[in-house]
Amino acid sequence: MSSTLAYRNGVAALLLLLFALPSFAQSFRVQCPPTTTLHPTALPAGAGEPAYTGPSVTGQTSTPTGVTNGAIKCQQISGGDGYATMADGTQTYLFAFGPLSGLADIQKGLPGTEFASVFNVVGTAADPNYNGAIGLVPDPESTPPGQLTGHVDPRQIMDVGVMNGNEPAPTMAIDEDDEFFLTLTNVGMIMRPDLFEQHTVHFHGYPNASAFYDGVPDASVAINIGASFTYYYLAPDAGTYFWHCHITPPEHLQMGMVGQIFVRPRQNRVSSGTLYNALLLQQKDLRTACGNDILCSTPLPPQNSVMHVKNSSGTPTLYAYNDGDGSTAYDVEYPVQIHGFDPNFHFVGMTFNPEPFTDMKDKYFLLNGRSYPDTVTQGPMQTPVADGTQHFSQPLPALINIPAGGKALLRISDLDVSEFQTLASLGIPMHVIGINARLLRDLAGNDMTYLTNSITLGGGESIDVILDASDTTRYTPGSIFYLYTPNLDHLSNDAENFGGLMTEVHICHAVDPSTKSCT
Repeated sequence: MSSTLAYRNGVAALLLLLFALPSFAQSFRVQCPPTTTLHPTALPAGAGEPAYTGPSVTGQTSTPTGVTNGAIKCQQISGGDGYATMADGTQTYLFAFGPLSGLADIQKGLPGTEFASVFNVVGTAADPNYNGAIGLVPDPESTPPGQLTGHVDPRQIMDVGVMNGNEPAPTMAIDEDDEFFLTLTNVGMIMRPDLFEQHTVHFHGYPNASAFYDGVPDASVAINIGASFTYYYLAPDAGTYFWHCHITPPEHLQMGMVGQIFVRPRQNRVSSGTLYNALLLQQKDLRTACGNDILCSTPLPPQNSVMHVKNSSGTPTLYAYNDGDGSTAYDVEYPVQIHGFDPNFHFVGMTFNPEPFTDMKDKYFLLNGRSYPDTVTQGPMQTPVADGTQHFSQPLPALINIPAGGKALLRISDLDVSEFQTLASLGIPMHVIGINARLLRDLAGNDMTYLTNSITLGGGESIDVILDASDTTRYTPGSIFYLYTPNLDHLSNDAENFGGLMTEVHICHAVDPSTKSCT
């Protein structure tokens, strides 16, 4: 056995001693109830998102209306460390979040958020199709015995969670009206056993999170090594957000503890004939009514607005926001997370030395954890970890495939801690429809969206952009365009040129919705 492997197994065994306790004293648990007050009836396995017919609560006291909207969705993540491979071959050490549920979907580049009926299934990571919660096992002390109560096997969690870092962190996706249960388990940093780092989850820019679940340790809770905590969110506001650890943010963000979450609108779940009435009913729900708060939801469109009903494939269109007129319709969507790494900071972070915060300077510039040409590589990327085994480190491609005659929604977020970043599109104009998870309309409903060929973001900002390839005479299958930064010093992989913030946009005959690949 190598010294590295012996060291890793020894630390893991030591940590497991912490969990060799009676089940009632166990620190690792998950939480994903099949029913709640807002969702009193469990959705059957395989069911989709319920249609939207009106608000679930209304009035000053949020009185239940008897209407069930949305669903219960859950996800489990680990907080620890790992490695990612940069485009020049450098293996970079991370403080990182990793997946502990939805593994099959995440390895396909999809969000790891699952319906409760999928999450609450007993299985193991050895099953390549398993999307349930790692470690979930029947509770021997439940009444009657053998119920699924959130009781977990900590050995399974440690086996999967140690050195489990993903860059970016696992993507999360929910729909308005969903109840979202997110369990974070702190498995410790196996390469830095001298650190007793706590971790949290902060939904950046998310206006409806209570302080207790906001992840800022001054006003909420932080999760120690060997413990789990379940965050709860109610999702009433569509848009593109992102999440990160809020413990020493400059350090943990630079080291890789950043991910994206987006909220899909109710408009996806109503028929075109009832859309306006459904949006009107939405204004009776004070959580989303416009006019009471500067963070109000999108104002109502004109009552005679015309809906875009079908996309280029002849199937019902999806929307980025509750626009009421189809102006945010798209065929395919891509989360695009901008980030940057300072390789010296990451090296020092692995070698037990003080980190040079004031000298922090990014030299790797990343789209979804990859620099060009890795950005156009389909499928997950793997990196050897400390014991020499391969780990899926960068599951999310940045290649943009658009069906001929269709539109692509780019959910772009930036959590770089040291640079402003610019992305330019040549040949396909960017239609900017939302900034910081708000549709670009004023409170009178006037259209404030605009066309441009470049956008600039600072750390902590998001922009929703539609690339419109509906002109089939101009955008023909086989055409290739580029999405890249005009900041020439950001087109590099450390000391190598021709890399960094750049990816390709391909026009295809059709796009497989599950893999986003051309067909």
